[in-house]
Amino acid sequence: MAGHSKFKNIQHRKGAQDKKRAKIFARLTKEIMVAAKMGLPDPDANPRLRTAILAARAQNMPKDNIERAIKKSSDDGDTVYEEVRYEGFGPAGIGIIVETLTDNRNRTAAEVRSTFAKNGGNLGETGSVSFMFDRVGAIEFEAERADAETVFEAAIEAGAEDVDSSDAGHEIICAVEELHNLVNALQDSLGEPRAADIIWRAQNDIAVDGEAAEKVVKLVEALDDVDDVQNVYANFDISEEVLQQLSA
Repeated sequence: MAGHSKFKNIQHRKGAQDKKRAKIFARLTKEIMVAAKMGLPDPDANPRLRTAILAARAQNMPKDNIERAIKKSSDDGDTVYEEVRYEGFGPAGIGIIVETLTDNRNRTAAEVRSTFAKNGGNLGETGSVSFMFDRVGAIEFEAERADAETVFEAAIEAGAEDVDSSDAGHEIICAVEELHNLVNALQDSLGEPRAADIIWRAQNDIAVDGEAAEKVVKLVEALDDVDDVQNVYANFDISEEVLQQLSA
Protein backbone atom coordinates (compact mmCIF):
# COMPACT_ATOMS: atom_id res chain seq x y z
CA MET A 1 0.00 0.00 0.00
CA ALA A 2 1.39 3.35 -1.01
CA GLY A 3 0.43 6.40 1.01
CA HIS A 4 0.45 8.92 -1.83
CA SER A 5 -3.27 9.02 -2.46
CA LYS A 6 -6.12 9.73 -0.09
CA PHE A 7 -8.15 7.15 -2.03
CA LYS A 8 -5.78 4.46 -0.73
CA ASN A 9 -5.08 5.71 2.78
CA ILE A 10 -5.54 3.05 5.49
CA GLN A 11 -8.16 1.12 3.56
CA HIS A 12 -6.73 -2.18 4.78
CA ARG A 13 -8.72 -1.99 8.01
CA LYS A 14 -12.25 -2.41 6.72
CA GLY A 15 -13.69 -2.74 10.19
CA ALA A 16 -12.17 0.58 11.18
CA GLN A 17 -13.53 2.14 8.01
CA ASP A 18 -17.03 0.88 8.78
CA LYS A 19 -16.89 2.35 12.28
CA LYS A 20 -15.78 5.66 10.81
CA ARG A 21 -18.72 5.98 8.44
CA ALA A 22 -20.42 8.68 10.54
CA LYS A 23 -17.16 10.63 10.69
CA ILE A 24 -16.62 10.20 6.95
CA PHE A 25 -20.11 11.54 6.26
CA ALA A 26 -19.48 14.51 8.57
CA ARG A 27 -16.24 15.28 6.72
CA LEU A 28 -17.94 15.02 3.33
CA THR A 29 -20.80 17.22 4.53
CA LYS A 30 -18.34 19.91 5.59
CA GLU A 31 -16.59 19.85 2.21
CA ILE A 32 -19.92 20.05 0.34
CA MET A 33 -21.00 23.01 2.49
CA VAL A 34 -17.73 24.87 1.95
CA ALA A 35 -17.75 24.17 -1.79
CA ALA A 36 -21.36 25.32 -2.17
CA LYS A 37 -20.74 28.45 -0.11
CA MET A 38 -17.63 29.39 -2.14
CA GLY A 39 -19.52 29.21 -5.45
CA LEU A 40 -22.93 28.41 -6.85
CA PRO A 41 -25.00 25.56 -5.32
CA ASP A 42 -25.16 23.99 -8.80
CA PRO A 43 -22.47 21.29 -9.34
CA ASP A 44 -22.53 21.86 -13.12
CA ALA A 45 -21.42 25.46 -12.52
CA ASN A 46 -19.21 24.76 -9.48
CA PRO A 47 -16.30 22.32 -10.13
CA ARG A 48 -15.34 22.05 -6.46
CA LEU A 49 -18.91 21.17 -5.49
CA ARG A 50 -19.07 18.58 -8.26
CA THR A 51 -15.85 17.02 -6.93
CA ALA A 52 -17.25 16.99 -3.38
CA ILE A 53 -20.44 15.29 -4.54
CA LEU A 54 -18.43 12.64 -6.43
CA ALA A 55 -16.47 11.93 -3.25
CA ALA A 56 -19.72 11.62 -1.29
CA ARG A 57 -21.21 9.21 -3.82
CA ALA A 58 -18.02 7.13 -3.72
CA GLN A 59 -18.70 6.62 0.01
CA ASN A 60 -22.36 5.74 -0.65
CA MET A 61 -23.58 8.89 1.05
CA PRO A 62 -27.37 9.10 0.58
CA LYS A 63 -28.68 11.64 -1.91
CA ASP A 64 -30.79 13.29 0.81
CA ASN A 65 -27.67 13.91 2.91
CA ILE A 66 -25.94 15.55 -0.05
CA GLU A 67 -28.91 17.80 -0.78
CA ARG A 68 -29.21 18.78 2.90
CA ALA A 69 -25.51 19.71 2.99
CA ILE A 70 -25.93 21.98 -0.04
CA LYS A 71 -28.97 23.64 1.53
CA LYS A 72 -27.20 24.02 4.87
CA SER A 73 -24.41 25.99 3.16
CA SER A 74 -26.78 28.93 2.74
CA ASP A 75 -28.39 28.53 6.18
CA ASP A 76 -25.10 28.34 8.12
CA GLY A 77 -24.03 31.90 7.39
CA ASP A 78 -22.10 32.63 10.60
CA THR A 79 -19.66 29.71 10.41
CA VAL A 80 -16.54 30.35 8.34
CA TYR A 81 -14.21 27.43 7.60
CA GLU A 82 -10.58 28.04 6.74
CA GLU A 83 -8.38 25.68 4.75
CA VAL A 84 -5.10 25.07 6.57
CA ARG A 85 -2.32 22.66 5.53
CA TYR A 86 0.14 21.11 7.96
CA GLU A 87 3.34 19.25 7.09
CA GLY A 88 5.37 16.93 9.26
CA PHE A 89 7.44 13.78 9.55
CA GLY A 90 6.65 10.31 10.80
CA PRO A 91 8.54 7.13 11.71
CA ALA A 92 11.23 6.06 9.20
CA GLY A 93 11.45 9.66 8.00
CA ILE A 94 8.24 9.59 5.95
CA GLY A 95 6.75 12.92 4.92
CA ILE A 96 3.11 13.67 5.76
CA ILE A 97 0.75 16.38 4.50
CA VAL A 98 -2.43 17.05 6.47
CA GLU A 99 -5.25 19.11 4.96
CA THR A 100 -7.83 20.60 7.32
CA LEU A 101 -11.02 22.64 7.24
CA THR A 102 -11.37 24.53 10.50
CA ASP A 103 -13.35 27.28 12.18
CA ASN A 104 -10.65 27.60 14.86
CA ARG A 105 -7.06 27.59 13.60
CA ASN A 106 -5.51 27.54 17.09
CA ARG A 107 -7.53 24.48 18.17
CA THR A 108 -6.68 22.56 15.02
CA ALA A 109 -2.96 23.40 15.15
CA ALA A 110 -2.77 22.19 18.76
CA GLU A 111 -4.58 18.93 17.96
CA VAL A 112 -2.47 18.16 14.89
CA ARG A 113 0.79 18.98 16.71
CA SER A 114 -0.21 16.81 19.69
CA THR A 115 -1.18 13.89 17.42
CA PHE A 116 2.20 13.98 15.67
CA ALA A 117 4.04 14.11 19.01
CA LYS A 118 2.06 11.29 20.64
CA ASN A 119 2.60 8.93 17.71
CA GLY A 120 6.31 9.16 16.96
CA GLY A 121 6.21 12.09 14.55
CA ASN A 122 6.87 15.79 14.60
CA LEU A 123 5.17 18.77 12.98
CA GLY A 124 7.35 20.70 10.55
CA GLU A 125 7.23 24.09 8.89
CA THR A 126 5.12 24.83 5.82
CA GLY A 127 7.13 23.67 2.82
CA SER A 128 9.25 21.17 4.76
CA VAL A 129 7.46 18.21 3.15
CA SER A 130 5.37 19.44 0.21
CA PHE A 131 8.43 19.75 -2.06
CA MET A 132 8.55 15.92 -2.02
CA PHE A 133 5.05 15.75 -3.51
CA ASP A 134 3.37 16.92 -6.70
CA ARG A 135 -0.02 18.63 -6.67
CA VAL A 136 -2.05 16.80 -9.33
CA GLY A 137 -5.56 15.95 -10.40
CA ALA A 138 -6.64 12.33 -9.80
CA ILE A 139 -9.64 10.57 -11.33
CA GLU A 140 -10.72 7.06 -10.32
CA PHE A 141 -12.83 4.47 -12.10
CA GLU A 142 -13.81 0.99 -10.91
CA ALA A 143 -11.71 -1.85 -12.32
CA GLU A 144 -14.75 -3.39 -14.02
CA ARG A 145 -15.60 -0.15 -15.87
CA ALA A 146 -13.19 -1.07 -18.70
CA ASP A 147 -9.92 -2.92 -19.29
CA ALA A 148 -6.59 -1.22 -18.65
CA GLU A 149 -5.80 -0.64 -22.34
CA THR A 150 -9.17 1.01 -23.02
CA VAL A 151 -8.82 3.32 -20.01
CA PHE A 152 -5.23 4.17 -20.89
CA GLU A 153 -6.05 5.08 -24.50
CA ALA A 154 -9.09 7.15 -23.53
CA ALA A 155 -7.22 8.97 -20.78
CA ILE A 156 -4.12 9.81 -22.81
CA GLU A 157 -6.20 10.98 -25.74
CA ALA A 158 -8.15 13.26 -23.39
CA GLY A 159 -4.92 14.79 -22.04
CA ALA A 160 -3.99 12.71 -18.98
CA GLU A 161 -0.37 12.51 -17.82
CA ASP A 162 -0.38 9.01 -16.32
CA VAL A 163 -2.65 6.01 -15.71
CA ASP A 164 -2.29 3.33 -13.03
CA SER A 165 -4.55 0.29 -13.38
CA SER A 166 -4.87 -2.57 -10.88
CA ASP A 167 -7.48 -4.89 -9.40
CA ALA A 168 -8.50 -1.99 -7.13
CA GLY A 169 -9.38 0.26 -10.05
CA HIS A 170 -8.00 2.78 -12.53
CA GLU A 171 -6.35 5.98 -11.32
CA ILE A 172 -5.80 8.69 -13.92
CA ILE A 173 -3.37 11.53 -13.18
CA CYS A 174 -3.52 14.95 -14.82
CA ALA A 175 -2.51 18.57 -14.33
CA VAL A 176 -4.58 20.34 -11.66
CA GLU A 177 -5.99 22.85 -14.11
CA GLU A 178 -7.12 20.04 -16.45
CA LEU A 179 -9.00 17.95 -13.87
CA HIS A 180 -12.55 19.00 -14.62
CA ASN A 181 -11.96 19.22 -18.38
CA LEU A 182 -10.67 15.64 -18.27
CA VAL A 183 -13.65 14.42 -16.22
CA ASN A 184 -15.96 15.92 -18.85
CA ALA A 185 -13.92 14.47 -21.73
CA LEU A 186 -14.07 10.95 -20.26
CA GLN A 187 -17.83 10.99 -19.58
CA ASP A 188 -18.78 9.66 -23.01
CA SER A 189 -16.33 6.75 -23.08
CA LEU A 190 -16.09 5.77 -19.39
CA GLY A 191 -19.04 7.46 -17.67
CA GLU A 192 -18.99 9.28 -14.33
CA PRO A 193 -15.86 8.54 -12.29
CA ARG A 194 -15.91 6.92 -8.87
CA ALA A 195 -13.91 9.86 -7.55
CA ALA A 196 -12.12 12.95 -8.81
CA ASP A 197 -10.04 15.32 -6.74
CA ILE A 198 -6.86 17.36 -6.44
CA ILE A 199 -4.33 15.42 -4.38
CA TRP A 200 -0.73 15.44 -3.19
CA ARG A 201 1.16 12.64 -4.98
CA ALA A 202 4.51 11.54 -3.58
CA GLN A 203 7.42 11.74 -6.00
CA ASN A 204 9.06 8.75 -4.32
CA ASP A 205 7.71 6.34 -1.70
CA ILE A 206 9.72 5.12 1.29
CA ALA A 207 9.43 1.38 1.92
CA VAL A 208 8.65 0.57 5.55
CA ASP A 209 8.00 -2.74 7.29
CA GLY A 210 7.98 -4.38 10.69
CA GLU A 211 7.66 -2.13 13.71
CA ALA A 212 8.12 1.02 11.60
CA ALA A 213 5.16 0.07 9.41
CA GLU A 214 2.96 -0.40 12.46
CA LYS A 215 3.98 3.02 13.80
CA VAL A 216 3.38 4.69 10.43
CA VAL A 217 -0.14 3.26 10.15
CA LYS A 218 -0.91 4.25 13.75
CA LEU A 219 0.18 7.84 13.13
CA VAL A 220 -1.71 8.20 9.85
CA GLU A 221 -4.86 6.75 11.40
CA ALA A 222 -4.54 9.05 14.43
CA LEU A 223 -4.19 12.12 12.20
CA ASP A 224 -7.16 10.97 10.13
CA ASP A 225 -9.21 10.78 13.34
CA VAL A 226 -8.71 14.47 14.17
CA ASP A 227 -12.11 16.12 13.65
CA ASP A 228 -10.88 19.01 11.49
CA VAL A 229 -8.71 16.85 9.23
CA GLN A 230 -10.06 16.32 5.72
CA ASN A 231 -7.18 14.47 4.01
CA VAL A 232 -3.88 12.83 4.94
CA TYR A 233 -1.14 12.10 2.39
CA ALA A 234 2.17 10.36 3.07
CA ASN A 235 5.07 8.97 1.04
CA PHE A 236 5.25 5.47 2.52
CA ASP A 237 4.96 2.07 0.86
CA ILE A 238 3.90 -0.97 2.89
CA SER A 239 3.68 -4.43 1.31
CA GLU A 240 0.38 -6.31 1.24
CA GLU A 241 1.95 -9.06 3.35
CA VAL A 242 2.85 -6.63 6.12
CA LEU A 243 -0.59 -5.00 5.93
CA GLN A 244 -2.26 -8.37 6.41
CA GLN A 245 -0.09 -8.99 9.47
CA LEU A 246 -1.07 -5.60 10.91
CA SER A 247 -4.75 -6.32 10.26
CA ALA A 248 -4.66 -9.72 11.94
